[in-house]
Amino acid sequence: MGNKNKKKLKEFGSDYQKIYNAILDDMEEELEITEEEEIHYSDKSFEKDFAKGGNVTDGNISYLKELLKLQIQLVRLQEWVKQTGYKLLIIFEGRDAAGKGGVIKRITQRLNPRICKVVALSAPNERERTQWYFQRYVAHLPAAGEIVLFDRSWYNRAGVEKVMGFCTKEEYKDFLNTVPEFERMITRSGIHLVKYWFSLTDEEQEFRFNCRINDPLKRWKLSPMDLESRVRWEAYTKAKEAMFEKTNISEAPWNVVPAVDKKLARLNCISHLLSIVPYEEIKFPEVTLPQRKHDEDYRRNPTPPELIIPQIYY
Repeated sequence: MGNKNKKKLKEFGSDYQKIYNAILDDMEEELEITEEEEIHYSDKSFEKDFAKGGNVTDGNISYLKELLKLQIQLVRLQEWVKQTGYKLLIIFEGRDAAGKGGVIKRITQRLNPRICKVVALSAPNERERTQWYFQRYVAHLPAAGEIVLFDRSWYNRAGVEKVMGFCTKEEYKDFLNTVPEFERMITRSGIHLVKYWFSLTDEEQEFRFNCRINDPLKRWKLSPMDLESRVRWEAYTKAKEAMFEKTNISEAPWNVVPAVDKKLARLNCISHLLSIVPYEEIKFPEVTLPQRKHDEDYRRNPTPPELIIPQIYY
């Protein structure tokens, strides 16, 4: 076999492996549930080394073990936030298909949606366009005992609005000058603001977009705006660099998450989040399950058959 053919075969094998990994990642939520049975995380030794990190590329179980360790800590963080009245606000930014939604899903997967809330605002309506730019975001800031995750945020103005021409030059310039003080106001009010930027390569974004084009379960994720963002890759890069320069303040610095590998990005982001929030484990009082009371006259009536849904799976 010639060197040229060997190179093509090697490239094909590499692409095949990437596609296989992408499909496996889509199945992950089911795997994360079913494979828990193989991971005995009730054992105290399981959680002792949750922050040590290490190589998790030797199989899906290894990744899931680390994810579960981190999620146990997230549950503890949640309880501490609830008990202490802490206010935590986390912003997730990055290019399209960078993996923001994936890490948000893993953070919230085991948490109480009444305490940990996700905000993903659509484009502003006519009324909102006449408001102070930050107004619609302020309504979603956390109260005491809440965690709020923004899947994109006011930084839309520094990215998509700037690149696509959805705001004027004056509005863009005013935003970059205003946002540092706006965020200082947030932190002075007692909110802990954490900002993440998910960074991926041109090649990886192209691969993920092609997956979305060819996967009926992901096709809805791909918008005309995503396609246009591919054309304007370099303009987005310049906008990102200007954003970092103007808005990387000590009260709320940017944290860049290398995101070419989705699983590593999730683990490293969650681990970092746990490391910067000063949470402590809240001890729960021991719980004794009360006995059910039995009434001799109680009779449970059968459910009317017409109310029961068809049992097509058995």
